[in-house]
Amino acid sequence: MRVVIVLLSMALMSFHSFAIADESTSVTNALYVVCPGIRDYQQYGGSGILVFDIDHEHRFVKRIETPASQRDKPRNIKGVCASAVTGRIYFTTPEQLFCLDLRTEKVIWYATPSLGCDRMSLTPDGKILYVPSFEKDTWNVFDAISGNWTTSIETKSGAHNTVVSLDGSRMYMGGLKSSMLFVADTQTHKIVQEVGPFAGSIRPFVVNGSSTRVYSCVNGLLGFEVGDLTTNKKIHRVEVSDFAQGPVLRHGCPSHGVGLTPDEKEVWVVDAFNQRLHVFDNTTTPPQQRESIQVREQPGWITFSLDGLYAYPSTGEVIDTKTKKILTTLADEQGREVHSEKMVQIQFQNGKPVRVGDQFGVGRIR
Repeated sequence: MRVVIVLLSMALMSFHSFAIADESTSVTNALYVVCPGIRDYQQYGGSGILVFDIDHEHRFVKRIETPASQRDKPRNIKGVCASAVTGRIYFTTPEQLFCLDLRTEKVIWYATPSLGCDRMSLTPDGKILYVPSFEKDTWNVFDAISGNWTTSIETKSGAHNTVVSLDGSRMYMGGLKSSMLFVADTQTHKIVQEVGPFAGSIRPFVVNGSSTRVYSCVNGLLGFEVGDLTTNKKIHRVEVSDFAQGPVLRHGCPSHGVGLTPDEKEVWVVDAFNQRLHVFDNTTTPPQQRESIQVREQPGWITFSLDGLYAYPSTGEVIDTKTKKILTTLADEQGREVHSEKMVQIQFQNGKPVRVGDQFGVGRIR
């Protein structure tokens, strides 16, 4: 492992921290979309961190260049997370982990773990990063402030996706080669639970705010499965009805993306082959299928705004969660469609980050 402190300033656009004209009294909301966020495809917004103004119809604000985006052939982005406590945003490529200051938009440090990186998660206090190796046996634990490697956790599960609990006490770790979800204590960095088995390898998953339920996509399923985090057992298999499974362009599974609305009343799951999002009523047990929403390409992810007003699939639509209507679509400064599986909301007050969302559609009810 090595961590490099970056001393030289990067060439940036003339914009700096996100704000509207009168930032002295205003709270502003921005969507940070890291590209290339669909493999390494440049046609979906190019590369860099693209910032959109949530409060003004999600219009494009600026593009932040990074060391990763300035390469001749930018690598695909694997994950993104941010901290309002420290005012930093983090993202990974398959080889590296980067930390940027949200106000100066400069790199503070970057690390190159020997086994690579995947979709990581950060504790709410902004202190600890859990970074999966690139589909290998371990998760690396980093001090998020200094960038120093702390320890590693071995699961031998094909490390892939990571979700932190709302209270920061637990880190949930899903791998491509295991039907079990591993749970670590963030104080000891030890595995304290194994949840499952699910019907297939764990793909994207989310956890509710009280850490009692996990909703997971699995290989071979158009839909999702539900696990009980109090008993460590799978309790429901929820299949999408009235839609056939078919070949998919990416990820190799029918549903690669599931999210809870912040109020946890709905579960949204993606359907790549049919280019749909399927909405389930989560006030019933098990969740019951309701609406389906067509999108412009094959979706591979879903997340939500902090207030729950907007749904953000990886295909770049902005969807009203109440009416289920598409309000607008994300486009960059060249008018290109922006698609990405790596995005996070950041709320500012007086130009300072005060609240952040999550790349996963996690529940927010305790």
